Amino acid sequence: MKAIVIHAAKDLRVEEQETAAPGAGEVEIELATGGICGSDLHYYNHGGFGAIRLREPMILGHEVSGYIRRLGPGVADLSEGQLVSVSPSRPCGECSYCQNGQQNHCLNMRFYGSAMPFPHIQGAFRQTLVANTSQIAVADGLSAGEAAMAEPLAVCLHAAKQAGDLLGRRVLVTGSGPIGALCILLARRAGAAEIVATDLSDFTLGIAQKVGADRAINMASTPNGLADYEKNKGYFDVVFECTGAAPALASGVACLKPGGTLIQLGLGGDMNVPLQALTAKEITLRGSFRFHQEFFTGVEMMRNGLIDVKSLITHTLPLEDSVAAFELASDRSQAMKAQISFN
Repeated sequence: MKAIVIHAAKDLRVEEQETAAPGAGEVEIELATGGICGSDLHYYNHGGFGAIRLREPMILGHEVSGYIRRLGPGVADLSEGQLVSVSPSRPCGECSYCQNGQQNHCLNMRFYGSAMPFPHIQGAFRQTLVANTSQIAVADGLSAGEAAMAEPLAVCLHAAKQAGDLLGRRVLVTGSGPIGALCILLARRAGAAEIVATDLSDFTLGIAQKVGADRAINMASTPNGLADYEKNKGYFDVVFECTGAAPALASGVACLKPGGTLIQLGLGGDMNVPLQALTAKEITLRGSFRFHQEFFTGVEMMRNGLIDVKSLITHTLPLEDSVAAFELASDRSQAMKAQISFN
């Protein structure tokens, strides 16, 4: 089979890899679609992010869907031919965090396409993937592209859970890439009264408005675009910070009213935090990291028509054009979510 392997920054190769047979409680999946995530782009463009660096070749990818082709021994509740979303989250189930229901903080997590441990955890961008049934969400009724959006949707569902009740709240979303756009969709679904989105790209901001933002502000062309929201100690109840950039965090804090909540999703390495402003305005800062059960909730929401992600999928390229797909995904002037077709 072929797989997409990153060797170093800008050194992406489609290589032949061995195919494993499914064991007990596992299924063999013929991969259909893989979405290129921000972390994939960090590995491609920079060889890692923050202190996390590539130290050996690694198969990328963790946003995937495919069709079941073979059932391992003991698998009875799935069928060959089913379209499925595959969760990249593989917690051990035994550590203290797993036992406490915090599987996203598992001490022995095996998350597809991660250079955090060494040897690295190989990713899911491969034509044939063997996965445990605990990772499988049946995605019948969805397209393969929609099914591959389950992972970023789960990230945002976890963030929305961290934010709490959004009904009637004023919400600011800093960063309008796929994660920001999904946060907008979920905030609107949860009953937010007003949603403002920021970004540096008119293209992504246009999609942000299409999926539910009341106002979109390009901080590159209008750097003082949030100034009115800073008056009288702030305006917003909740901020979803999706960039991992210090200026976005600072603007979010400045626009939050006293007692507001800032949810930090963006991972861009360590950055300065305006601690005095957080303290003086009694702002709650909450991190949001990965997900677990939200993956299966997200698939059901899409299947039931509660969340429509189709407008976020802007490009789908074939496996042989993987480098072009990564270059395209890096260009926010024309791409929101770029996906790779493995068929």
